[in-house]
Amino acid sequence: MLAGYVSDENYVALPGVLLEFVNTAGSVEVTSRASGSISVDIQPGLYRVTLSKTGFTPKTVEVMCDGERPHAFRLMSDRMCGFMWPKWVRSGDSSEYCVHATQEFRLDLWRYGWDKQFIRSFGWCDEHGPRAMAQILPDGDFTQTGVGWNRVGYTLQFQKHALPAPARSGLYYLHATTRGGQSCAFPWIVSPARPQARTAVLASTITWNAYNKFGGRSNYFNQDALPDRPVVNARQEVKRYTQPDTWPFEDSGAPLSFQRPEPASEVALDAQITDSIPGRMGSCFAGGEWRLLGWLERENFDYDLYSETELHFDRVPIDEYDVLILNNHPEYWSADMYHKVKSWVYERGGKLVYPGGCGLYAEVEFADEWTIRCRREGEWQQRGESAEHLLGVAYTHSGFQTGAPYRVLDETHWAFSGTGLSNGDEFGKHSLHERCPGGASAHELDKIGPDSPEGIQHLAKGTNPDGQGADMTVFETPSGGSVFAAGSLCWTLSLPVDEGASAVMKNVLQRFLTAATG
Repeated sequence: MLAGYVSDENYVALPGVLLEFVNTAGSVEVTSRASGSISVDIQPGLYRVTLSKTGFTPKTVEVMCDGERPHAFRLMSDRMCGFMWPKWVRSGDSSEYCVHATQEFRLDLWRYGWDKQFIRSFGWCDEHGPRAMAQILPDGDFTQTGVGWNRVGYTLQFQKHALPAPARSGLYYLHATTRGGQSCAFPWIVSPARPQARTAVLASTITWNAYNKFGGRSNYFNQDALPDRPVVNARQEVKRYTQPDTWPFEDSGAPLSFQRPEPASEVALDAQITDSIPGRMGSCFAGGEWRLLGWLERENFDYDLYSETELHFDRVPIDEYDVLILNNHPEYWSADMYHKVKSWVYERGGKLVYPGGCGLYAEVEFADEWTIRCRREGEWQQRGESAEHLLGVAYTHSGFQTGAPYRVLDETHWAFSGTGLSNGDEFGKHSLHERCPGGASAHELDKIGPDSPEGIQHLAKGTNPDGQGADMTVFETPSGGSVFAAGSLCWTLSLPVDEGASAVMKNVLQRFLTAATG
């Protein structure tokens, strides 16, 4: 009988896993094959199955084996990782730390601003049983339902892992470190119980979730569901490569739960804000967004931080703020979020700062508060219009993954006041983005288009090849609202290390805050 397949947390096939099938008739032990398949000579029925493999956390599950529906067994590797749940919280409320570790670990809380500030230690985390801090990975496609950590075996009241959120809003990281040298650092967004600053910043948590591949799928591969068999070689099997440029769904993909670790949001414990950012996705997850938040603090701009998900559920009181700042890659928004912000800008004089690229390029629906369904990129049937109407610019694929400085087009504009920059001068020459080096106009770039508002002012353009650099723009609305757009995913990654980019951004925020007070 083909009882099933076994795979790791990334849905990669695991050969050499020992499995023992036990029922009232006795027990049978088998080993998984190269494809992760499990063939076993047993009769149909309910079995207690124990799985074990060196380097992975063993577990026991009950499975109905009938030979018709292969079971998707999953094993968690021993790599240390963690997340807070919920991942965002109000000051004074609590979240649980969900850490997967095979040893005891020390847990410390840090706030990430321009300087990393140690807040407090929660001491050493351990339990009496062997490997008791290791988490159990659910079988099947838990990308849709969440990992459910801190649930199996957490029955004693004093074993709860809830931590109270600090009083000050901001981006926090939990540092977990074992005696043996393993470590991980994972983010925690703390919002104010009530608005404290004149500026609100939205963390792009929906985009983080859309890109998060923990579990074996995201909105970029296996969008509709996990395949029947785990992956042996992605280039040979995953539809992203075998059927490129094809969306495997009509309206929306399968659900993606927020309740999963986000490896791309992890940072090294000794990371500093001016360090360059390695890898493919770290620049637009929490570690990349830290660069904007730290720069705001360096320049003495107070802010309150929220998850953008809170905007959808009416928990960001934007009318109590003068300025709303997005971060560098707010790609996925619901139609409700879009129209809330648009009416605030167009009807109530809101000041919006969009310092990123590829913004609002795809729509999402919320299955519930902790689960999204992503729609196709480049389509916006639900909100009914291009992002140009709100942001002034919109993403195009031209210039993708190139990097270059900006060139000044309108030196008389207030954005360049006091910067010493003149027409033709370049700025934004330095960036922390290792994937697409070359300058602040890099990676994914937005441009003025046919739906850009009348009267939009073209301040600067990226000097990327073939004239396909980002368009930096400003426009105003009849109600007194304003929108600044940098048009580049890498603009915020230049702010900590480039004087010209920093000076322009500082002018924008000072102007918007001054205008809001009359």
